Amino acid sequence: MRTTTAVKRRTGTVAALAAAGVLLIAGPASAHVTVQPSTAAKGASDQTFSFRVPNEKDNASTTEVQVYFPTATPIASVLVAPTPGWKATITNVKLATPIVTDDGSITDAVSSITWTGGAIEPGYYQDFTVDMGQLPSNTDALTFKALQTYSDGSVVRWIQNEEPGQPEPANPAPVLTLTDAAASSSSAPAAPKATTTASAATGSDSDTLARVLGGVGVVVGLLGIAFGFLGWRRGGSAAAGTPGRSRTDV
Repeated sequence: MRTTTAVKRRTGTVAALAAAGVLLIAGPASAHVTVQPSTAAKGASDQTFSFRVPNEKDNASTTEVQVYFPTATPIASVLVAPTPGWKATITNVKLATPIVTDDGSITDAVSSITWTGGAIEPGYYQDFTVDMGQLPSNTDALTFKALQTYSDGSVVRWIQNEEPGQPEPANPAPVLTLTDAAASSSSAPAAPKATTTASAATGSDSDTLARVLGGVGVVVGLLGIAFGFLGWRRGGSAAAGTPGRSRTDV
């Protein structure tokens, strides 16, 4: 009895320690302002992204979100999708070096977008969606620094850059990683076409063989019927010419 009680106590202690360990690990983790998806091809056009803004406070709502766009490697154009309850204000900047696109040269680019008028309540997040025109092809990443203002007047500055080999900063800026266009394209779709053609050819050959075999079967069947008929005729003739036999002898 004592042994069973001791085992139960030890099991309860281990479970409590494990739960405490999970809380300690999960406690410091928190959500950040991010851009989604987080990767895109260099030079891609008309890509849709969302800036996801979570509310990290328990006693205040987010009332303003301001996202700064990079101007050293500017984006050709930006269209803002309506967000219910929020008003978007776009600020442009004159570029020292125009952007050359398929539609011509662009001398102005978006420097920031500010969303106001709405509220992100505690325990919720909000996606702010934008459609970006041609992305730059001369950089590996785009950093979008952001400011998050709460109803209690506090401002969280998501502006810190992540350094390779260093721990993640407390308030990292949203980053869009750009990859080479060749890396995101593939010639693999050509294989299914060859497979489909081969399958069609195989199906055609099989169909032809089936028809030939079917024809041979018909011919063999007809020959069997003919030989059977001739055999019956011969048997009938032999029976008719045999004397001394009657139906009762069979």
